Amino acid sequence: MTAQSPTISRQPQPQGGDAVLQGPWTAAALAVPSAWTALHRELRNLCQGPAVAPGWDLRQITRFDHVGAQLLWNSWGRRWPPRLEALPAQRAVLERVARYTVSMPPRERHAWAHAWWTLGAEVLSVLGHMLGMLRLVGQLALDIGRLLRHPMQGPWRDFSGHLYHFGTTALPITALVGFLIGVVLAYLMAQQLRLFGADPFIVNIMGIAVIRELGPVLAAILIAGRSGSTITAQLGVMRVTEEIDAMRVMGIARSFRLVLPRVLAMTVAMPLVSVWTTAAALLGGMLAADVTLGVSPTYFITALPDAVMPSNLTLASSKSAMFGLMIALVGCHFGLRIKPNTESLGQGTTASVVVSITLVILVDALFAVVFRNVGI
Repeated sequence: MTAQSPTISRQPQPQGGDAVLQGPWTAAALAVPSAWTALHRELRNLCQGPAVAPGWDLRQITRFDHVGAQLLWNSWGRRWPPRLEALPAQRAVLERVARYTVSMPPRERHAWAHAWWTLGAEVLSVLGHMLGMLRLVGQLALDIGRLLRHPMQGPWRDFSGHLYHFGTTALPITALVGFLIGVVLAYLMAQQLRLFGADPFIVNIMGIAVIRELGPVLAAILIAGRSGSTITAQLGVMRVTEEIDAMRVMGIARSFRLVLPRVLAMTVAMPLVSVWTTAAALLGGMLAADVTLGVSPTYFITALPDAVMPSNLTLASSKSAMFGLMIALVGCHFGLRIKPNTESLGQGTTASVVVSITLVILVDALFAVVFRNVGI
């Protein structure tokens, strides 16, 4: 230790030695690794060791700033020692540090209890979301009944706008992705079918796989990430800007004006987008089959109706309508639960996309099991 280093010495007393602090207790002096390590070890021995110092004398400190005061305050266990000798300026610095130091929460010692509490909180959160979704579905049924009774009062302009945004503007990206997926599938199938001389059966495999499963699911995943997040973000921004509260004050039913047109538009647009994506995937598969296997487009188009029954297209369209209904409901559910802050908006949008895609895959698996004998 040099003269410019902070030090601690013990002063003998009848009731126990006091700790006398000397030298500069500043950020520059404490930045030296050796000084910091020695002081930290000595302070720990003085505050927690067998010979705990009953008093502290700071009057011989040459320079004292908030870094040194914070080090002492933490070493004292964030409470004042029984006896403290300090200059008025030094005491003022310590009082300021004590006033603005945030108390750290106690560490959780019961890990299993904490895990059970966390599990219970997650279960309650899931139940809350299920209850909110059930309430939203019930209100949607009431709004559909109101629309059937008074069709001229329906939000048809909003429905038309949402139908354009959910359906028409999604056609380029869905066609591109569907076309590329069809090309990839055809190339992979061609490598295996060529080994067995079963080149013409690529029409059967592509038709069943794309029309029945891949087309609707691929379109639903794209729409969930594109339009489902848009629904949540739109309603979330309206929540942040208090537009939904203003609608409530004016007596406008938020479900009838916000939820109903989005759900109807998504339910109508989803089967159409699914058919469009399926057609693009079949076109990509047809071109790839012509290049790799020599299966001409004429043969592909002629053999496709015989290989795929019309009930597959009906099942795919029905499944797509269900996908659209779920995506819109999930988007509206999370959008209406957004809290009036930007952090909740980002979390709600992410949760909406994740839940929508998960439900799409689960419902598709359910359709595959229930209708396994349809169109096969």
